Amino acid sequence: MIIAKTIEALNEAKKSLKGNTIGFVPTMGALHQGHLSLLQRAREENEHLIVSIFVNPTQFLEGEDLDAYPRKEAADIEICERAGVDIVFMPNNDVMYEEDELCIGAPAVRGYILEGEKRPGHFDGMLQVVMKLLHLSSATHAYFGKKDAQQLALITQMVKNYFMDVQIVPCEIVRDEKGLALSSRNVYLKDDEKERALSLSDSLKCATKLVMAGELDVEIIKKEMLKVLDKADKVEYVAIVNREFKALKQVEIGNTIILVAAWVGKPRLIDNLWI
Repeated sequence: MIIAKTIEALNEAKKSLKGNTIGFVPTMGALHQGHLSLLQRAREENEHLIVSIFVNPTQFLEGEDLDAYPRKEAADIEICERAGVDIVFMPNNDVMYEEDELCIGAPAVRGYILEGEKRPGHFDGMLQVVMKLLHLSSATHAYFGKKDAQQLALITQMVKNYFMDVQIVPCEIVRDEKGLALSSRNVYLKDDEKERALSLSDSLKCATKLVMAGELDVEIIKKEMLKVLDKADKVEYVAIVNREFKALKQVEIGNTIILVAAWVGKPRLIDNLWI
């Protein structure tokens, strides 16, 4: 496994890759089982695998946890080596950005609802770094988790709008044994908060039961979900949208995403259900 910390080193390392397909998994480190599932799928489906580890400053808002974001470089490298990664790209800010940058803007509607409304500017920075990384990796296939559903939708749109020659591969949410969606920020949760954090996945289970029982009215489903979410410290939103992130009045089987965002203790958590 090659560790590249500069663009020159990455380009040199790519010369050793002999094959037609490159799987790519961009991460911010603090790798967990959810990341590992992406690595394993990318490894299985491609001749080569590149992983990036970079805590991207442009997608953090003022007052968010950029400085405190979990960093576990040695452990991350070991996980990548065991997963059969060919190249780990670990740049610093100076490698990825210069002082006067071209900017990419999130779409005016889908980029400024839900996560975009609560974290204005977040998606601009996310799309900016993902475009850079997709180009640098020369990926044929890039793997993203469905937990960040809005992010996944916007990256897919960016690839389409800019005619980028890479296939975006959505991957299923990975949960712990109790149902909590895995996230690097889960390390912030205290024991009692982990139990309360289960209210997010429990609310989605509630929605599932309602839909399976034939209830498709969005307002009724949201009302019942909010009852389950009363264990969270603060619920930011419960939203039911189609795959284009347009609000629905009725659940459309095969074309619906139910999303929730809430604070439990220190971390802000998100989860969703694809129906």
